Order: sequence, then C-alpha cells, then structure tokens
Amino acid sequence: MSSTYTLPTSNLSPKELPHNIEAEQGLLGAILLNNEVFYDVSEVINIDHFYEAVHKTIFEVIHKLISKGQIATPITLKSYFEVEKTLEEIGGSSYLARLANSAVSLDYAKSYAQIIYDLAVRRGLFELGGKVQHNAIESEMDVKPSDLIEEAEKDLYQISEKGISTHNVQTFKSSVEEAIELATKAFEKDSSVVGLSSDFRDLDAKLGGFHPSDLIIIAGRPSMGKTSLATNIAYNIAKNAYQSQDKDSSVLFFSLEMSSEQLATRILSEQAKISSNDIRRGNLSENDLDNLVSVSKNILEIPLFIDDTPAINIGTLSSRARRLKRKNGLGAIVIDYLQLLRPSKTSRNESRVLEISEITQGLKALAKEMNIPIIALSQLSRQVEQREDKKPQLSDLRESGSIEQDSDVVMFIFREEYYLEKNAPSPGTAEFIEWQQKMDEIHGQADLLILKQRHGPTGNIKLSFESKFTRFGNFISKEHSDNYE
Repeated sequence: MSSTYTLPTSNLSPKELPHNIEAEQGLLGAILLNNEVFYDVSEVINIDHFYEAVHKTIFEVIHKLISKGQIATPITLKSYFEVEKTLEEIGGSSYLARLANSAVSLDYAKSYAQIIYDLAVRRGLFELGGKVQHNAIESEMDVKPSDLIEEAEKDLYQISEKGISTHNVQTFKSSVEEAIELATKAFEKDSSVVGLSSDFRDLDAKLGGFHPSDLIIIAGRPSMGKTSLATNIAYNIAKNAYQSQDKDSSVLFFSLEMSSEQLATRILSEQAKISSNDIRRGNLSENDLDNLVSVSKNILEIPLFIDDTPAINIGTLSSRARRLKRKNGLGAIVIDYLQLLRPSKTSRNESRVLEISEITQGLKALAKEMNIPIIALSQLSRQVEQREDKKPQLSDLRESGSIEQDSDVVMFIFREEYYLEKNAPSPGTAEFIEWQQKMDEIHGQADLLILKQRHGPTGNIKLSFESKFTRFGNFISKEHSDNYE
C-alpha cells in the first residue's frame, strides 16, 4: 500500500479509556474474603475484562488457586507472589490487604462485575474502531472489502457476547422446573403445537411445531418440491409472527440457488394463486394484476428476510444471523440448500464428507446458541433413481453420516405422481387405463416421510400439492373431508 496514508489519531490517552479502578478493587477484595463470589462473577467476566494490569495478574492467580481446590486469600496470594518473586510488582502485601479492606458484599460484587464488563466492552469497541481503520487502509488490495466487513462483524459479535454465558451448568432441579414450565405452556395451549407452527396440520401434530435449538432436515430429489415446501413453511412462520406481533419470530431465508426476486415471485404465486410462470412473463389479465398488487400489499410487512448470497460459508451465515437477531429478533432460519454451503475454512485435501460434517455441526451449534430452529434442505443421492421403489431412505442422504447424526429431525418429500407421470404407457392399452386410474388416485398428493425424530415418533404425512402455484397444503381425503369442514 502507498505510504501516503496515515491512521487517524485519537485524542484519548490509554489512561482515559473507560475504566473503574475502585470497582475492580472492590470485586477482587470480595473474592479474597469469600471465594464463592468467584464462581458467581466468573460467568460474567474473565481476566481480559480488567483494566489495571496488576488486577489482571491478581485475578489470574486467584483463578489458578481456586481451580486447584486451594483457598485464595491475601495470605495465600502473598505466599504465591513471594515464591514467584513478583510481590513488589503488584504493590506488595499491603496492597493485598488494601483489596480485602475494599471488599463489597456478594450482591454488590455482581453489580461491580457487570460494571467492569460494560467498561471492557466500551474499550473493546474503541479498539475495534482502530482495527477497522487500520485494516481499511493497510490491508492488501486483493482483500475484498466484504471480507473486511465480515471480519469486523465477527469481532463486534464477539465483543457483545464475550463473558456472558447463556449455557451455565444447571442443577437437575432447575432443568426439571424448566421442563415442567414447557409442559404447562403446552397444556394451556389450545393445540399440541409448542414450537413454531408450520400451518400444516398433520406435520404440526407429529412434531409439535418446530422447536428451539433443533436442526431439521428436509430432503428430496429434484422436482419433489423441497424449495416450495421450505418457502411455504418460512412464509407461514413469518405470517404467524406478524399476526401475533411476535417481534422475536422473524424468519431468515438463505436462498443459495434462487435469487431473492425469484423467491418473492414464488411466494406471490402461492398467495395469489397465479402461476409463477405467468407472473414472470407478464401473462396476466387485469384481474390477475389487481389480485397480485392486493396480495403484495398484504404481505409487505411480514418479517421474512432473504439472503441470496451464492456459495456462502457457514461462518458468514452465522455472522449474518447473529446480526439480524440483534437488530430484528429471529425465530427461525431456513437454508436452501445444505450442499451449496461452504465450510468456514476450505482445504484442498479435505473430503466433501468432512466439509459437510463441519457444516452440519456448525448449523446445530448455531441452532443451540441462538435457541431457534434451523431448517435446512438437502439433496439425495442418485441411487434413488436406480431403485424400483423410489421412496427415499436415510441412507439416500448425500454425505449421509453427519447429516443424519447432527440433525434432530429428518424428513423426505416424495411425490409418486412425478415418477408415475414420467412412465406413462401408450394410450389405448390396458396398461394405460390402469395407469390413468392410479394417476387419478394420487393426483395432487405428496408424502412427507419423517424417518428420524429425536424427541418424538416417525411416520408418513400426506400433503396436497398444487404444482401450478408451487404450493403445499393440508391434505383432506375424500373419505374424511367432512371432518375438516
């Protein structure tokens, strides 16, 4: 880079950066008088959150002693620093005694820890600003600006999350109480749907809705309707969130194959019941156009977000999901589709099976971290086409080991009509009459085969399918139609 660029200078000296020495002294003193305080505050802060170097050193030694099952007091710390010949570096034994005299109560200690954490975040933001400035000016020209932005976003998220643990060790009592609370909420509801509803009656009944922290795989061969089903589910979840004014249940749809415009066209087609092909070609009547405009106005405010970045990697996907959750709240993620994702770090020597394993593990970890369901579409291997029975099996998943292992739910979309239509016999023959009868029986039907559910039953669910509008719906058989009127 040219040397004519200079970094912007700050008017702040290191001593003027946000800090509170008294809070650090009071907290350390509280720990030295009662080591139980350490366990409470260590979920909020760590050594990096302290501003004063001496306090970093003292906190580190306290951590070492307590981790070994020893007591951390002014006396034991004095002995430790005497052996290490660093007692004078921390101000001598008198400073340790001073810390003990500055101690605050347990309740205050937690508040002091939060103050220390908040000030450390402010310093982190200041340092990040300098790093962003430096990278913008000094990085090589072959580094894409988008890469710099993603790095800054990752650093920003780490600053916001650092030191705050949402997955602490819990007592069995607290875990049971949480389970009872969930069961009570389910009991008080009018339906058995505890998670996010897909609006597909039989699917919700079988799964109980899409649950937080679950990784759900929807797999199928091409032309089975994977994208259509995922779009229907994403729209229904977002629509329900809008209608219930649930600001935390927006949906983020990662469309790695289709553009956002193509996906929006599909949704308009589904809702307006106008062929997406007619919409794209402008083959519309005046009534169709009025209907399309009316539908578009009704769905504009639905909290459905689309990211159509091709070949996105799991790290970038996670970063963007975290950012959206901070800004808008987030209830679910939908990914179309799994095999188009890239791992965070590519290696020429790494097999595709290992790459998929990293991706599925990353998606499951993200679902747990954000406490939301993640629905990912997956391709199936071609071996399905080589069998007489085209119904998919778990072994048909491409790179199936990690996908099956890391997921909570695996279901396959299967439309027998598609295969039967491809093998139509010659008209006028006995085989054609038999074929036509079979086509009439299964026309507009789809099977959703749930072959794995970690917390519930497996089984087959019938859905209706309108190929013209790429729209799935609740299946109502002729024999049972009266039950759903």
